[in-house]
Amino acid sequence: MRKTLNVGGKDYSYYPISAVEGSEKLPYSLKVLLENILRLAPDEARAQELSARLIQAGLAGRQGDEVEFTPARVLFQDFTGVPVFVDFAVMREAMQALGGDPARVNPQVPCDLVIDHSVIADEAGCAGCMDANMKLEFERNRERYAFLKWSQESFDNVRIVPPGAGICHQLNIERFASVVMTAEDENGTTAYFDTLVGTDSHTPTANGIGVLGWGVGGIEAEAAALGQPITTLVPPVIGVELTGTLPAGVSAMDLSLTFAQMLRAEGVVGCFVECFGDGVANLTTTQRTCVSNMTPEYGCTCTLFPVDEQTLAYLETTGRSSEQIALVEAYAKEQGLWNDPAAERVYSKILKLDLSSVERNIAGPSRPHDRIPLAGAQAAFEATCTARGLDRTKTVRVALPAGEQEISHGAIAIAAVTSCTTATDPAMMLAAGVLARNAAKAGLSPKPWVKTILAPGSRATERILERAGLLDGLQQLGFYTCGFGCMSCIGNSGPLSAPMHAVADEIELASVLSGNRNFEGRISPDVSQNYLMQPATVIAYALAGTLDFDFQTMPLGTVDGHDVFLKDIWPDDAEVAALLGEHVNRALFDEAAKGLFEGDAAWQSLGGEPSTVFSWDDASTYVRRATYFEGMGAQPDDVKPIAGARALAFLGDFITTDHISPAGAIAADSAAARYLREHGVDDADFNTYGSRRGNHEVMARGTFANVKLANALAEGKKGGWTRDFLDGQVKLLFDASEAYRAAGIPLVVVAGKMYGSGSSRDWAAKGPMLLGVSAVFAESYERIHRSNLIGMGILPLQFLEGESAASLGLDGTETYTVEPVDFSAGLPVPAVAQVVAEKPDGAKVEFKATVRIDTPTEGAYYRHGGILQYVLRNLAAEAAE
Repeated sequence: MRKTLNVGGKDYSYYPISAVEGSEKLPYSLKVLLENILRLAPDEARAQELSARLIQAGLAGRQGDEVEFTPARVLFQDFTGVPVFVDFAVMREAMQALGGDPARVNPQVPCDLVIDHSVIADEAGCAGCMDANMKLEFERNRERYAFLKWSQESFDNVRIVPPGAGICHQLNIERFASVVMTAEDENGTTAYFDTLVGTDSHTPTANGIGVLGWGVGGIEAEAAALGQPITTLVPPVIGVELTGTLPAGVSAMDLSLTFAQMLRAEGVVGCFVECFGDGVANLTTTQRTCVSNMTPEYGCTCTLFPVDEQTLAYLETTGRSSEQIALVEAYAKEQGLWNDPAAERVYSKILKLDLSSVERNIAGPSRPHDRIPLAGAQAAFEATCTARGLDRTKTVRVALPAGEQEISHGAIAIAAVTSCTTATDPAMMLAAGVLARNAAKAGLSPKPWVKTILAPGSRATERILERAGLLDGLQQLGFYTCGFGCMSCIGNSGPLSAPMHAVADEIELASVLSGNRNFEGRISPDVSQNYLMQPATVIAYALAGTLDFDFQTMPLGTVDGHDVFLKDIWPDDAEVAALLGEHVNRALFDEAAKGLFEGDAAWQSLGGEPSTVFSWDDASTYVRRATYFEGMGAQPDDVKPIAGARALAFLGDFITTDHISPAGAIAADSAAARYLREHGVDDADFNTYGSRRGNHEVMARGTFANVKLANALAEGKKGGWTRDFLDGQVKLLFDASEAYRAAGIPLVVVAGKMYGSGSSRDWAAKGPMLLGVSAVFAESYERIHRSNLIGMGILPLQFLEGESAASLGLDGTETYTVEPVDFSAGLPVPAVAQVVAEKPDGAKVEFKATVRIDTPTEGAYYRHGGILQYVLRNLAAEAAE
């Protein structure tokens, strides 16, 4: 049943949430899901069925049965976006082979792709570094960019933001998100909640402005773009009640790291989180987006904030029309998304956080939720050194242009003000600029061994610093804009100087960054310890030059005989507030966004003539025709057991998607490097794994190739190595997989807790599938990766509660047989598989494992060999009717 909402004299049709009994006590996030069901269910009966499931679970504060969610749009970045459009291009060919119309493979909802993951800080710390990096970026990625331009011209509903504009999540909240969307139909103009999924795990950034969305794997995003609903169990919703106000000098990043520690300890994987309470109004919209941005770091699906006056003010500042803002206000109030601290809502659990208790902090050395109060950072560093058996008195000498320097463990090799986590918040960026100005005036400078990187999240961020007169101070300290992209946050830090690289194996170098991820091996292969913090603190550490530093008792330098401490240059909140009021306005954001989709001369010079199917270049090492659909029939194959499988990798806890499918540099001794050399690519032109995700040959060889990966089967050798049980040799993991393939032997991976944590990258599932992995055994999974495994036809198996590989006596030398799980008639209950692991001496370990295929739809995806095969067969069947 529709109703009409009049806003400013214009009528909008909408589906009233209040018409569903019990909806008034639902959490904000479930109300958005409910509206989605009411509007998009195929018929009234289905709408009632799904609504009842959601209401029943929501009011009980527990996980419920499967419901469908159809996002209004899809957001891509180029690392994950290129393989998506490669898949679309290959699906068109496969559709043709099945006798269908290839043009039917087309996005059905708006898709925005921002090229932000390819720029690398090859040059940093000097004037002209941004132009140099962009020139290198285009030289390296011309093939990929030409393919993306073809995609924009050949598929419907696709917009591409060329390189050099900003980071997708920041541009999403600044330019793309509308909070409330409209569509024209036979009933006039329909208003509905803006929702999205994205192929980057930090898509929840938009939750901070009241837009429900989350990160999914590229394969799930492809299905969503093609109009396939995303199925999900009604999630438990954790409410975080906020009270109080942040203390002076404490930033949104300090709050985000507090959230990460608190919620990771709580255990919120598979949950929605949303914030409520009197304290919500005391956070600016961009402080909220900073918190929401770090959602994947504590494992939940989303971190939603309600809409309020702060939201409206942000929408006005960033250029939305007065008509749109009025619609957002009226619709949010009408549909129950407006912030109302007094309203009663049902949550699975309520956590409380007094904002006044938050302190300045950092997190590290390798996990975002390992929060450390800034006042205790030196002691925490000392403890890390002790735990790792490092001698803090050990020093090495490095010959730098400034002269020979003596450094030790914890010397900061990279200081990066970067990432959409903090660059979205003008207050944090202005505070960093003020601190830099104050430091420069005091005669301070970063230590000569520190590589300084500034990567604003959008042109607007740089313009704010420029208008406030703060770029000069940053540049005096070496923080020149290197580019507008993710850079160090995703490992695109560029090379260290040769002298620093030379000592990386002798001492543990460190990085400090204002980003969201600090996993081992991520920021730079030369850096062993990585710490997250607000931008101003990044600059402070650049001045200190080491983690072995106490800001309270140790001066940053001595000027005219006087010691200068951090407190002497720390920014004053009143000055930052004044700068915000003076310089952050609508005109600035509108000016910064001019030509957003146009690109520079290099982009405009690319071809991109539209065509139904893509003309593949057999010589390309960036974009290759993927093999996923070769030999695919109109119907799925019969279910078969996994018999006599060998373990390709035997891994520990907290294996991230970075471990499984690295995004950074391609190591010289890797299988991917060998492939590129065989195809005429010089070592200097390898680029990164992330940039080559359109080439399945490179990515298969890069699977499990993270230089920090510890595979128990590799006999102590780190990186992409394993034991080949056919000949007993330790060899490149890819070479072992090829030997097993030739012998017809399926493969499994065995791991511990939180397998697949971190980024949403679909290649962490695609790669293992291409290597021949049929199943993964783990103690627990991160949400997105479990979904991605199913999406690529890999069976996710979970050890029963209280069991693990160790408790069962498994060591990876066994052969594994898993009885078939048949999903043709729906979801088996209970979904448990019988497993037999046979030791080399013939002894058998028999155990049961939970099949982590959680919904009937996921069962259908698995039965078809993956989500894309499922969608393609359905499209072909529809075309045949």
